Amino acid sequence: MAFETIRRGREKLIIFLQKAPDLILDDAAAQGFISEEEYDALDKLVNPKEKMRKLLVKIQIKGEQSCQQFLEGVRSLFQDLPPDLWPPASACASAACANQNELDCNPSQAKVLEKNGPENPDDTVAPHVPNGSKSSEDLENVSDKQEPEQEVMEMDVFDERVTNFLMKLGLKRNSKQLTMGEILEINLETLKTVDPQTLQDLPWHFLRKLMALNGTARNTGLVLKAEEDSCGDEEVEVGSEVFCMREVGSAVSVNPLDVLCAILLHSDNFLQQEILLKMSMCQFAIPLILPPLDAPKCTFTLWGMRDIVKKWRPHSLSESRGFREESLVLTSMPTISFVRMGSCSLSKSKLLNEVLSPPQQHHDFFVHRDMECGNVPREISDGLVEISWYFPGGRENSDLFPEPVAVLNLRGDVESHWAQFSFLTEVSSAVFIVTENICDKEYEMLLTLRGSASEYYFILNSEGGSSKETLGFLNQLAPVLNMKKSQLLVKERSQNITEFVKKLRSTMKNILNSHQKVVSVKQMAKVGQELGMQVDEDTPGCRNGISHATEIVEEIVDVPRYKKEMLKLQGDLWRSVAKVEKELCRMKGQADTPTEDYRSQLIKKRMDLRVQQNQCDLTDGITKFINGIQNLHREEKHYFLKWIKFCLDCIARENLSRLREEYKEKNSIGGTDPQQLAELDELISTSSLGVEHFMRELGQFYEAECAMVKECNISEKKRQFVHLPGIAADLMLEGFPVELIDGDASNIPLRWITDVLTELHKKLGGQSKMMVITVLGVQSTGKSTLLNTMFGLQFAVSSGRCTRGAFMTLLRVTGNLQAETGCDFILVIDTEGLKAPELAKMEDSYEHDNELATLVIGLSDITIVNLAMENATEMKDILQIVVHAFLRMEDTGHRPNCQFVHQNVSDVSAHDQNMRDRKRLLEQLNEMTKAAARMEKQGREVAFSDIMDYDPEKHNWYIPGLWHGVPPMAPVNLGYSESVSEFKRYLFEFMSNSSQNRSSKDIPQFVEWVKSLWNAIKHENFIFSFRNSLVVDAYNQLAVKYSEWEWDFRKEMHLWVSKADAIIQNHSVEDIEAGAFDKLRQEAEQKLYNGEQKMLACIQSYFESGGDNLHLVEKYREDFIRSAKFLRQQLDRYSMNKCQETILIRKGQSKVDNLQTRYSKTMERKVNNLLKECKELESQLNFEELKQEFENMWKESLLELSSLNSLTHRDIRLDVYCQIRKDLDHQGSLVNQVFQDLSRTSVTRRTPFTMEKKYLNTSLMVKVKNFFTDYLSGAQEFANSLIEVCRSYVTEKVSTKRDYDETYCQELLRIINDGLQGKDFQKFNFSKYFEVELKYYIMGEAADAFQKMHDDFFKANNPHQHLENLKPQYFSIFKDLYYEGDACQKRAKDFCDLCLKPALVDHLDKRLGIEIVDDILSSGQSVQYGSRSFFQFTVQKSLLEKKKFDDYVKYINNYTDFVTTWIHTNLLEHYRQRKDLAVLEKRILSAVIKKTKEALESPAEQTLAEFLECFRHEMREELVISKEALDVVLFNNDANAGPFSEEVQASISEVTEDILSERSRMSVETVLSSIPFKPQEEIFKHVFGCGKQCPFCKVPCEAGGGNHREHFASVHRPQGLGRYRYIQSDKLVYSLCSSDVCSNASFRNLETGFEWHPYKEYRTYYPDWRIQPDPSISASDYWKFVFSEFNKQFAVEYSAVCADLPDDWKNITKQQALESIQEAFNME
Repeated sequence: MAFETIRRGREKLIIFLQKAPDLILDDAAAQGFISEEEYDALDKLVNPKEKMRKLLVKIQIKGEQSCQQFLEGVRSLFQDLPPDLWPPASACASAACANQNELDCNPSQAKVLEKNGPENPDDTVAPHVPNGSKSSEDLENVSDKQEPEQEVMEMDVFDERVTNFLMKLGLKRNSKQLTMGEILEINLETLKTVDPQTLQDLPWHFLRKLMALNGTARNTGLVLKAEEDSCGDEEVEVGSEVFCMREVGSAVSVNPLDVLCAILLHSDNFLQQEILLKMSMCQFAIPLILPPLDAPKCTFTLWGMRDIVKKWRPHSLSESRGFREESLVLTSMPTISFVRMGSCSLSKSKLLNEVLSPPQQHHDFFVHRDMECGNVPREISDGLVEISWYFPGGRENSDLFPEPVAVLNLRGDVESHWAQFSFLTEVSSAVFIVTENICDKEYEMLLTLRGSASEYYFILNSEGGSSKETLGFLNQLAPVLNMKKSQLLVKERSQNITEFVKKLRSTMKNILNSHQKVVSVKQMAKVGQELGMQVDEDTPGCRNGISHATEIVEEIVDVPRYKKEMLKLQGDLWRSVAKVEKELCRMKGQADTPTEDYRSQLIKKRMDLRVQQNQCDLTDGITKFINGIQNLHREEKHYFLKWIKFCLDCIARENLSRLREEYKEKNSIGGTDPQQLAELDELISTSSLGVEHFMRELGQFYEAECAMVKECNISEKKRQFVHLPGIAADLMLEGFPVELIDGDASNIPLRWITDVLTELHKKLGGQSKMMVITVLGVQSTGKSTLLNTMFGLQFAVSSGRCTRGAFMTLLRVTGNLQAETGCDFILVIDTEGLKAPELAKMEDSYEHDNELATLVIGLSDITIVNLAMENATEMKDILQIVVHAFLRMEDTGHRPNCQFVHQNVSDVSAHDQNMRDRKRLLEQLNEMTKAAARMEKQGREVAFSDIMDYDPEKHNWYIPGLWHGVPPMAPVNLGYSESVSEFKRYLFEFMSNSSQNRSSKDIPQFVEWVKSLWNAIKHENFIFSFRNSLVVDAYNQLAVKYSEWEWDFRKEMHLWVSKADAIIQNHSVEDIEAGAFDKLRQEAEQKLYNGEQKMLACIQSYFESGGDNLHLVEKYREDFIRSAKFLRQQLDRYSMNKCQETILIRKGQSKVDNLQTRYSKTMERKVNNLLKECKELESQLNFEELKQEFENMWKESLLELSSLNSLTHRDIRLDVYCQIRKDLDHQGSLVNQVFQDLSRTSVTRRTPFTMEKKYLNTSLMVKVKNFFTDYLSGAQEFANSLIEVCRSYVTEKVSTKRDYDETYCQELLRIINDGLQGKDFQKFNFSKYFEVELKYYIMGEAADAFQKMHDDFFKANNPHQHLENLKPQYFSIFKDLYYEGDACQKRAKDFCDLCLKPALVDHLDKRLGIEIVDDILSSGQSVQYGSRSFFQFTVQKSLLEKKKFDDYVKYINNYTDFVTTWIHTNLLEHYRQRKDLAVLEKRILSAVIKKTKEALESPAEQTLAEFLECFRHEMREELVISKEALDVVLFNNDANAGPFSEEVQASISEVTEDILSERSRMSVETVLSSIPFKPQEEIFKHVFGCGKQCPFCKVPCEAGGGNHREHFASVHRPQGLGRYRYIQSDKLVYSLCSSDVCSNASFRNLETGFEWHPYKEYRTYYPDWRIQPDPSISASDYWKFVFSEFNKQFAVEYSAVCADLPDDWKNITKQQALESIQEAFNME
């Protein structure tokens, strides 16, 4: 009983079941032995032994029937289940299997009906007998006993067997089939190198290995886990046996052919096709006919073999050294089949391997019993027909056969698979039957072959049974089958296998020589169909896809003609567009045409070409192609595209073969016209046609339509091709390569590529982070093969289909690997080979290679440089190209990783042996880098390690050659496959490790890189042409952050200066000189140090934050670090200058204070005397009388005080005059004479300073007479610039409201002299008149300002006036003292009015400017002030909106004044609601009032004087309280400090309200003009930057920081807007310097000594400026629009003639102008 079987063999059964506990548990649940709850409970158990033990208990509880069914299930799953554990009903079957000595048989065959699988199940055929046989009554009886119900039952058993086998492998019957997309997905599992440990690992192990072309893919042996593989080495008990025979069970694995059949069954047709292609490359025999696994019929794999192409050289072409290359499906050749009849100890498959393997190079084409797991009984693969081939290499001495031959091999006994055998007899030239015994049954079977066209050969193994009986039957068969003596080959026991193989080969050669019967795989498929087999192409989807494709390809006969007629847009039209686009960047054909006119001509020409393209109708072929990819279902579409590819490749091969022969023939004939050869060469180049050409045509239709829409020639509603990018995106998602670079036109269809990738990004839901891997190398060195092997891709590698341009394929990254690498996809880019022979004749072939290398390296995260070791010279050329590209990338901030792959290096010690070579390679790379830097005109020493992260030990890979042996029969080298797999694992490990330091690009970012790189490449000087919106965006983000840090630092120091100002003013001069200033200096140095370190830390932290695209701006890090240090120096100078100035003012104020103190003391004495006199009077005076007495005393006292020393009113102009005279004393008599004349003429000059001829030396005027206007204009600009600097200094001093100091004049003269000694001054050969009159003009203006400054100070600080201001307070005190009233409240009010309120107002004024700047920079307006680029965009947009000519003139010619005014106006607009400013004022007052109240809290037992002095000390950093005013409050005041403090605190709220009330009545403009810290000036510094302007168009620099190495601007403008005009015509110049720098135009000016100099080499004179070409044609539309709009006004303003602007400028709209600056400033 089954129950007893389990009970007795429990322990043994548990040990057996532990091998696959999950499989057993799943099977038990599926068959209903256990409930779902029981399944879940058991599944959670970790210990497999415990899991199986509990499962057996539950099975036994269910009863005998469940036990029986469970054991039957276990028996069906595990063929090596020990017999004592079999279910009782199966025990009797063991004897039959035990007697079988046929190792290839299947033990489960006892259960299976073996029949011929007819087309109709009712057409029952007797087992072992072919259709139509009538030779045996017994056999007929057997047939009669076969019932239809039994057939169905046996077929069900067969299906169940397949299902069970699939379950063993973890595959499910009828589930979704595997696709190529799933196989190509990259995850941690695909990168593992561990051997399979369970049966479920086998399918994926096979697929991974096969896709990597690994010759061990068919090995299905399992590596047991440690606990299963332990041998029990523990100590042995005494007396027990130490050694024993261990039975090795075969159930630990399965036969490789079963795995193959299961995988093919579970794969869709496209994956099957790829599997067969890879098997062919590995020289594995390929499944030709699959047994009926999921259908009643066998399946012929015609579609699966369509992609296989072979190249060989038959002996007939040996002398001519020609070759043939054909699709295997279409190649006709002799076919020889091998079958087995009955059991046989001679391995047929092993014998075939020996026959097909060349000497000294054995290869296992077919799986055989002596291979790993080849001895495992087959379960589902019997009936499989495999095919292999032999192809000669044209070497008569070593080739086994002179012509190709196909070898077919039937798996299993022929009698069990008569349908397959019948097929073999139909298609074969000869059939070899391997047998040991022929009995009656076999004899009867063979008799049915009478009349067969094939020849039959018997291989008789004499080691088997009775050879006499067998020979007897063979002799009887000889006349029936027309057999000769040579058709029997006997393998004697004593015969060596090598000798037998030699004999068999000889026999096969004879067959090939004597038979003309040849057949192709395609013809075989037809035979199979006739015999009732199904062909894999006979599906509705395949037929429909093929029919649509056939409609296209059947029209293609002459490829060049077809391309010219059907693919019109990509021919001359597209090449012309590409040529014009490059010419727009390079301007080589400009000649004497003005730059902008030439550009306009090119733009019009390009538009005309696009119009021609758009006017082309859709040809019949393209229409059919669009219908195919648009309307077919996904599967049909794939068949459609694949079929087109097969057919076009076939046509290309035929054409190439014919043309090469013709070329060879003509080339061998002397005197052939070179023109004919050139034409043939061109035909060879254009005879290639593929799917990419059709897709390219669609791209051109789309681009032409987009151009029409942009020019408003077509409305959006009438677009026909708007859907095409979505279709192309779908194809890319489905695994089809998409062309990035058109290799024929050497151009990128940017609009098409952009929109295809944008659609792809949408379809991915925005989840498109990816890493880009590209490969570079010489043509035909295995680049595409390397990528195909590494990733399982299908880049073209066949002859005549070498990659042209570049193609990209998207691979999905899944699972944990996605998180580790930080990307969702890998984008693989395959490129055309460098140094291509067909391009070698082109003059710009080196440029072409350089462009390609620059682009792919620029796009990639990892660049694989493929080097073939045998091409040392070409390797050096490739390295030069690569170094150039990496040097260019270093300048863009993009530093891809580089991996050098050295192919064809097979020595195991290659890495160590080549250590010196790697060192030499690095030295070469360093030398090449230096040379490349010189060629790229970089004036710096640079090494290879400076431009990329390169580790010679880790980034060099040595990979053996692809083939193991000599093609065409060589399999892929196992070392090649394993080395490539190791390389692939390293790449992903590298990606994972580097994911922390760099972020992956998403598709929009990738698109931006494509645009910017291609735009830069189209310009000849890449480094100065590269502009990328990602870089711009990253730079702007960095600049915004830096601006925030800079303002924080500045604000901190401004607040400190405000505090220091208060401290200095609260100290006496003596205290300051005694060390107070030194203390402040130390404090400032500490603050500056802390601020600098904080900024540097912020910069460091920002670059280490891992933000997007930070590596792109890495090169700017030093600029910002330098700017931070420069800022510290600036703030150091600023803070110390402010302190010094405050000290100077304090010293000057000290004199005034001392004088006022003397006056006050005198007045106080007078008041006390009057008080004493009045009190001595007998009667008390009333208020009027008292007031009169005070007035009399006051007048007398003032008269008395007037005799004391007072302030001296000075003549500042005279002082300035003396200073100028002193400065000019050493200049000589001429200068003095000029000065005297000026002095007599006028005191000051009122008219603007204007250049005159006398200011220039006569000798120079002669030299520059043709350019005098320009020269004079430059001199005027210099003078104006110096005048503005001096005015700023004067304005700054006057705004302090202090007294004039003679040092001001001295400093002003120093500024002028520095300017006159600078390099800008040296350019102009000024006369002495210029220096004297300029100084006189500047100092005259300053004298007026300083005089007024002194007058105002004198008036405000006159002691008499000061006393008059204090008169009310003195009278109030006098009155209170006289009437002896409580004056505490009044004195407190006086304190608030005289001391506290002015101090609070002063504090508010000092802080308000800082708070306004802080408010603006942290408000919604912060973006426009965030960086110089953002600010320029905001200003230019504002100008465009207002569109006022005067504003443009001011912006262009008086940028500083305009921007200051613009900021001031925006401030007024921002605070037009006065309450917004009141909020800031209230916030400032609230903070200081809080501290004031704290200082007034609970005074100790102090006198009032002590209390107020203490209060003044506490508030010394915030409030400057007048000592004189305080003395008035303390005059005769003996009030208690406590009540006084309380009264003051009670009055503070009123004081605050009074201040805010008074401020509210002031306009915003009044407030801004009255505060010492001008917010508009600080914001101006924030956005003004370095102040440098473009030397040509005067556009301001936008570089961040204050101390950058290079100046740049986003948009340049026509030079005429900056007053430039043509000398002869006086017309305004309309060329743009951003266009000129890439043209052949020249310039001359003062810097060049008025000699012509090429614009392209402008950095010779302006090395610190980088003028980049416009990123697009429309980038300068803004200024073109402005110039066109105001051409006449500018001409009038500049006293010039209107510019002759190109016509297309006049068509630019206001909206296009706005869009152009949005693009230029990256504000889209």
